Amino acid sequence: MKHKLIIAGLIISSLFSSCQQFEDDYLDTDAPSTLKPELIFSDAELAKGAIDGIKVPFAETNSYRGRFLPYYGLNTDVEWYNASQTAGDKADLCVYDAKPSNTEMNNITNAYAMMYMGIERANICIDGIRKYGNPLPGTEMGQLLGEALTLRAIYYADLIKAWGDVPARFEPITTATLYLPKSSRDVIYKQIIADLGEASTLVAWPGTTSYTSTVEHVNRAFVKGFRARLALAASGYQQYPDGVRRSSDPELSVATMYALALKESREVIESGSAHLESTFEGLWRKYNQEITTAGGESLWELPFSNGRGRMLFTFAVKHTSASDQFQQNGANRGGVAGPLPFVFYDYDQSDLRRDVTCVPYKWGTAVAASPYPIAKQELGTLDTWYFGKYRYEWMTRRVTSDNDDGVNKMYMRYAEVLLIAAETANELEGPSAAMSYLKEVRRRSFSAADQAVKVENYVNALNSKEAMFNALVLENKYEFTGEMERKQNLIRWNLLKVKLDEAKQKMADLSARTGDYANVPATLYYKYKTDNVSLDIYGLNRGETTNPGATYSSIAWTWTGTAADTKINSLYKTGVNPDNRQFWPIWQVFLDGSNGQLKNDYGY
Repeated sequence: MKHKLIIAGLIISSLFSSCQQFEDDYLDTDAPSTLKPELIFSDAELAKGAIDGIKVPFAETNSYRGRFLPYYGLNTDVEWYNASQTAGDKADLCVYDAKPSNTEMNNITNAYAMMYMGIERANICIDGIRKYGNPLPGTEMGQLLGEALTLRAIYYADLIKAWGDVPARFEPITTATLYLPKSSRDVIYKQIIADLGEASTLVAWPGTTSYTSTVEHVNRAFVKGFRARLALAASGYQQYPDGVRRSSDPELSVATMYALALKESREVIESGSAHLESTFEGLWRKYNQEITTAGGESLWELPFSNGRGRMLFTFAVKHTSASDQFQQNGANRGGVAGPLPFVFYDYDQSDLRRDVTCVPYKWGTAVAASPYPIAKQELGTLDTWYFGKYRYEWMTRRVTSDNDDGVNKMYMRYAEVLLIAAETANELEGPSAAMSYLKEVRRRSFSAADQAVKVENYVNALNSKEAMFNALVLENKYEFTGEMERKQNLIRWNLLKVKLDEAKQKMADLSARTGDYANVPATLYYKYKTDNVSLDIYGLNRGETTNPGATYSSIAWTWTGTAADTKINSLYKTGVNPDNRQFWPIWQVFLDGSNGQLKNDYGY
């Protein structure tokens, strides 16, 4: 069962009186509201409620739930908003053309404000536990302080990757600090990386305590892996007000941060506290089944109760009808975003990740039946694909909410730790030091019969740092498409516009069946399997051009536009340089309410 946050009303009213009313799923308001911080933070059970309160802003309507997760990270060289060509504020968030007045975002309950709400709650908890809780390693209070430090780091990490430089608040707000200007993100990176170092000494490894038995609580493997991720981001290329560059702070140098990332990732690997799931499909089935037991591949998940969260609502394989045999979540759920159309064809045909990640069909109009209407799979067009990692049909719970599905966001998984270790080992020690980590990821991706060629021979041939690095850029693509981590990686590698331009050319070539896509079949053949709902498709693979027989029907497998159509060109807005639009602007409502302290950089 998924963990549900139950926060005592006394804690909310005592500590977070400046925050808006919370969702009923999270609140139990029967208790009096008279406890003071010295009482709350000297009692582990009460302090747990306060720590859960830090997580509440994740699920607010215009926060992660409905704005940050559905839009941040789209339009890379592997993922896009499926309606990018449709002019409007939703598309603008993805095509590198968001304005401060964006109607989807420009309100006081936006994710920007909710992140600071979470930070303020974390600041109060951190201050209270330090003063009254005696948070030693191996104690409940130590675990809770480590979780508070980590949750604050999560909010700040996401603020930085979405908005760049932002105000730094690491103490509870006072009248003197009510209005603050932006701080250099370098200052914030250094603080949260240090905080995670402290947190890693306080929290337990996955599954070693009842508290860390679920990935909805912070554990040491996640803290170390997340710290490694942030070290790479902090030392990577990114847009500063004076241009795209690496940090000039010597504490955030490549040598220092890569050494830290390698150390932390290796410690996770050597701990044996996490592991890849045995199959890639099994990983994603487990995710959709909402199995949150710690100690597997998922390191930490952003927790949503059953009535909150929109991961499938937004990203699942599309379901046309409001109700079918798999869901009752409303009409046209899922399918808002998907893989770029060429990604399926870039995978090795024997890569077991391909068919899990890239889905060419949707679920059509359901026909009345008992106990639920029945929908069948229907093929779409070459230019519209769906993320197969998110599937109502793999759930064990039937979603009945009209607006939410309650499925968690998998924030980090063990495969990323392995690829961080590979990247940093390659940089610091050379390609031979990276090989074992890359092989472990690829070993799961190919059948035993293919591993000699696709794993051993492939990796062993990467005998230069450049060759290994390029292979890791590709491996991240094949492993993480649909998880919206690609954008920050492209930015830190200084490859954002380069790879977006490559992607536009690839789509044009696929549409015209030229270049690397000249042998992609132009006709698909299909029939229904014995269940009469699932498609048996022939013609998706290169070279499958022979008609398989009279039992199959056929459709033209073509792009709906031309090689120069508006959809291809809308991967990023015409006339915009994505390298100069790596961040969203701070929304106008926050500029207006900042007492003149906030401004937008980067030409916004």
